[in-house]
Amino acid sequence: MIELDFSKSDDGLIPAIAQDFDSGDVLMLAYINEDAWKHSLETGNATYWSRSRSKLWKKGEESGNVQKIKEIYIDCDNDTVVFKVEQVGGAACHTGHRTCFFRKVENDELITIGEKIFDPDTVYKK
Repeated sequence: MIELDFSKSDDGLIPAIAQDFDSGDVLMLAYINEDAWKHSLETGNATYWSRSRSKLWKKGEESGNVQKIKEIYIDCDNDTVVFKVEQVGGAACHTGHRTCFFRKVENDELITIGEKIFDPDTVYKK
């Protein structure tokens, strides 16, 4: 198995960037620990560490919008990964947008770009 350097942070987490395999759009930034890394490699689906819930987070486990890993890139320091993924369902963001980066800074304002693909209130029944 490829050894990543999880020791560089106190919490054992490293950044993982999800990028659309076809378009190149940056979909989201999350974090992985060693367990998430192993699970991602074993299943072929992106798995992250949820900092807010303190547990493994299988992307799409609630929404069905899983990320099927097509390619993985690792930076020169072995402490950041890029998952090039097929975004099932079209939306990576929990807000219902295609990407978590759906806001653009323009003249000191945040402008929302892109439409929501799903309504989070109906998908995440909390």
